[in-house]
Amino acid sequence: MQPRTPLVLCVLLSQVLLLTSAEDLGCTPGFQQKVFHIDQPAEFIEDQAILNLTFSDCKGNDKLHYEVSSPYFKVNNDGSLVALRNVTAVGKTLFVHARTRHAEDMAELMIVGGKDIQGSSQVVDSDRPEGSKFRLTGKGVDQEPKGIFRINENTGSVSVTRSLDREMIAAYQLFVETIDVNGKTLEGPVPLEVIVIDQNDNRPIFREGPYVGHVMEGSPTGTTVMRITAFDADDPATDNALLRYNIRQQTPDRPSPNMFYIDPEKGDIVTVVSPALLDRETLENPKYELIIEAQDMAGLDVGLTGTATATIMIDDKNDHSPKFTKKEFQATVEEGAVGVIVNLTVEDKDDPATGAWRAAYTIINGNPGQSFEIHTNPQSNEGMLSVVKPLDYEISAFHTLLIKVENEDPLVPEVSYGPSSTATVHITVLDVNEGPVFYPDPMMVTKQENISVGSVLLTVNATDPDSLQHQTIRYSIYKDPAGWLNINPINGTVDTMAVLDRESPFVHNSVYTALFLAIDSGNPPATGTGTLLITLEDVNDNAPFIYPTVAEVCDDAKNLSVVILGASDKDLHPNTDPFKFEIHKQTVPDKVWKISKINNTHALVSLLQNLNKANYHLPIMVTDSGKPPMTNITDLRVQVCSCKNSKVDCNAAGAPHFSTTAVLLLSLFSLARL
Repeated sequence: MQPRTPLVLCVLLSQVLLLTSAEDLGCTPGFQQKVFHIDQPAEFIEDQAILNLTFSDCKGNDKLHYEVSSPYFKVNNDGSLVALRNVTAVGKTLFVHARTRHAEDMAELMIVGGKDIQGSSQVVDSDRPEGSKFRLTGKGVDQEPKGIFRINENTGSVSVTRSLDREMIAAYQLFVETIDVNGKTLEGPVPLEVIVIDQNDNRPIFREGPYVGHVMEGSPTGTTVMRITAFDADDPATDNALLRYNIRQQTPDRPSPNMFYIDPEKGDIVTVVSPALLDRETLENPKYELIIEAQDMAGLDVGLTGTATATIMIDDKNDHSPKFTKKEFQATVEEGAVGVIVNLTVEDKDDPATGAWRAAYTIINGNPGQSFEIHTNPQSNEGMLSVVKPLDYEISAFHTLLIKVENEDPLVPEVSYGPSSTATVHITVLDVNEGPVFYPDPMMVTKQENISVGSVLLTVNATDPDSLQHQTIRYSIYKDPAGWLNINPINGTVDTMAVLDRESPFVHNSVYTALFLAIDSGNPPATGTGTLLITLEDVNDNAPFIYPTVAEVCDDAKNLSVVILGASDKDLHPNTDPFKFEIHKQTVPDKVWKISKINNTHALVSLLQNLNKANYHLPIMVTDSGKPPMTNITDLRVQVCSCKNSKVDCNAAGAPHFSTTAVLLLSLFSLARL
């Protein structure tokens, strides 16, 4: 059995070209010559210079570093390209990558006559079984994304078929093995990790906007306003994603073009001006817009950039107290009037959208009767002084108020309210001709109804509030619904000109209401209105009456009850029930009809015998309990009808068709409701 040949993959895979699509930065620094052509020698000799490369970043090449696409070559500090061992074949192309803190570039070496890598015959051909082949598997070969890598089955050279994107896939895990002609594995698989070298092909982007920050006016220098950061999709372990921040532009640029500073590494925006310059009330605009730039490559000129706008609002604080525009205000108001009489104006330099500007007014002196109130106009911030209780010129023709104004929000400690935060308001009350006033109002009197015409009820009294004008007063009737009253226009004596009737429809709950006018002699005259309430005591001046006044009964009825009568009286107790019911005996024989008392207000009329079909008129006399009592005689019309086969015939009697039973039920229902 032949010994297993070790896979010296470090030799066979040395030509893997890991190229990423890089953006053309158009930068002057770099290799002075970017493409070289050399002839393929019989063998590259170890440590023998192949050619010299010249690279400059234009800033001294500090920390210059080279990378060669083949692991068997290196570039010395002097720029000479040498082999690390004797190599017979390296392929057709070599790439050299140079990089400093300030620049990077790529050089390409085209090998004229170069062939695919065969490796050292001592390494491959002598140790590998004859007829064996290399096989490559893994993600990027036979797994998605397929076809990115391939291997020369004879030489073991691994190459890429298209450009790689580190931001999509940063590393590939491949496996290499040797197989015989039948595909049977001879050795392996051995893992091969392909790491994609990052190229700076992604600009920084700001993903969290909009960016709005707030800082209080007068804040100390160095106050942090906000933090703004960007994202770079390149390899975070390289300078390709190492970001630095700066402020490209500030709008507006007054009072200083450099109001703010941004930490280049953290992205913190801080104030750099003195608190005095950060005064919202003196700024041209309390809103600043900053163009923030993020640059990768640690801020080097070769770095890619991205920008965003940061808006900074200078917030208001209550560092200005409100001040009245003048120390004294004047107002006039007619006596008896209410409403706004004057608007007090103030000035405040703070932000109108805040409680640091909104004013709150207080009357601190001159308002013992609470006749005045003051409120803030939310649009103008003015103090609206109002009269809420009518003023009386005869009591006081002048008023003086002391008004204080403050803000809704408290002032900052270093600011206080001064003399300008108080003002005096002088109010002059104008005299007007006020109408006379009745006293008392309403006026009340109690009298019996039916008193004689011309009886004096009372003398009304009205006084003129305008005591300084010495005016006379005349009286007249304004409303007298029943026309019962008369008033003396000079002295106000009220007497009757008709009989007072408690049962009149103009009387409600025994009270009659009339209105009187008192008119002064002013120019123009003023009028006052007074109310008179007359309570009428009842007298027995209404006779009772009965109901119903019509009844029916069958001529052959076994129940000789005819009707239940009720009585009513418009008067009040004790001039009403109990009522006394009687049959007026002068015209009706006692032996035919009978009336019996049921209660104080009802009685039963019945027959002592059946009557023939006809109409009968029964005089009913009802008497109330008044002293003296009043009596009323009412005819009760009784219809005696023929009642056969459940049919009631009252035609011959010429009366409505009400059966005795129905009349009795109706009467009993009325009785039950009492």
